[in-house]
Amino acid sequence: MGPEDAVSLAGIEPARIARVSATAYSRIAAAWRLGNEAAAQLLDISPRTFARMKTGDWSGRLSRDQLMRVSAATGLYKGLHLYFSDELADRWVIMPNTGPLFGGQPPVETMIAGGLPAMLATRTYVDALRGGA
Repeated sequence: MGPEDAVSLAGIEPARIARVSATAYSRIAAAWRLGNEAAAQLLDISPRTFARMKTGDWSGRLSRDQLMRVSAATGLYKGLHLYFSDELADRWVIMPNTGPLFGGQPPVETMIAGGLPAMLATRTYVDALRGGA
């Protein structure tokens, strides 16, 4: 999310933004086959909160950092699906990767350890792979 996103979100109530973001992120985490713990760590929330998000029984708010993480995950998901088959795109984040950012680890582990900067770097890496950077 950049400055232009802040303008487009003006006037939309934060609770609605959080609900839509939680739904989108829950679907991405399911597609990536992330367990509650990994999905929660990637979004920087508790596993219990993520479990409530998945069921739709959540009415909380997301911080700016958490919204940025959802945005990064959404962009990464889209980029992976533009570059790979759907099956590989959805497995890519949990597969060991010898790319320069990952050191043989699955990208999700790198992103969890590095937080938002690592998520953005991973998204940029995938965009560069597909020639979008």
